[in-house]
Amino acid sequence: MNYRHSMTCYTEGIRPIAPVKWRGLDGVMSVFWDAEGQSGAKAYYLSPDPRIVIFFNDVSPHIRMSNREGGFGEHDRPMTRALYVPAGVPLWTNFTSSHRFSHLDLHLHKDRLLRFLSPSVGTSAALAALRRPVEIQDVPAIETLASLVVDEVSNPSKHPVFAESLVGSIVAGLLDIPEHGAEPANGRLTQAQMKKLISRVNDRPDCRLTVAEMAGTVGLSESWFANVFKQTTGKTPLQWQLGRRIELAQKLLSESDLTVADIAAQLGFSDQAHLTKAFRQIAGETPAAWRRLQRIL
Repeated sequence: MNYRHSMTCYTEGIRPIAPVKWRGLDGVMSVFWDAEGQSGAKAYYLSPDPRIVIFFNDVSPHIRMSNREGGFGEHDRPMTRALYVPAGVPLWTNFTSSHRFSHLDLHLHKDRLLRFLSPSVGTSAALAALRRPVEIQDVPAIETLASLVVDEVSNPSKHPVFAESLVGSIVAGLLDIPEHGAEPANGRLTQAQMKKLISRVNDRPDCRLTVAEMAGTVGLSESWFANVFKQTTGKTPLQWQLGRRIELAQKLLSESDLTVADIAAQLGFSDQAHLTKAFRQIAGETPAAWRRLQRIL
């Protein structure tokens, strides 16, 4: 796959101290930097493709990073030795002190990653892994693999398939990929999977996810997820979600003065009548009648 990466990049106070080395592979652009940043140096990066960055020295005392513009001081954190940045995720960096560093950038074509991961973990799990950022500090094995990639970038000595296989091993070692056989043998979701799913749903203001998004959250194929979810909860994914939305509607009815129409809009119902019908089906009362009863009690 011929691939030319695209990235919006702005730097200030950072300069290379040796010629940049790069090598194009199948769906991968590998770039090795040896550079130096001044105290107060800053940078901004945004790419439509996924990216892996591996540092060959500890930069955490010197570089802070954030995914929010103007986020330093409140939403920043130390830069780690290795990170996976999903497609479309912006990254700002700021140097708190002068520092020399070297790192390997792997710009990755999404289709190439899917072609690599899907046969082993399934398309749904692969897509879910590609959406999850990863930041780790302890990277001995990944650093060793990255060093071998740098050797092949700097002084190619073998067929490109060797460097491509090294990149594949880095991807497998770094990305948050479900363990092989994560689909439960007993046809039920694990407690950890349910907790992860509940947390993801609760993070959405309207408590709504597609079945594909729910399956991806717990690393299962969509068809298998729908089956084991019903085995676990006794409900289909959409029935379960509707129940949680009604629970949230009850909370808003009892703890706020929002109108039923406002609650319907907030929770993603098409209108007040839609919420009323669903609410009566699950709670046995209309929202207004349920609110009156709660206030009497």
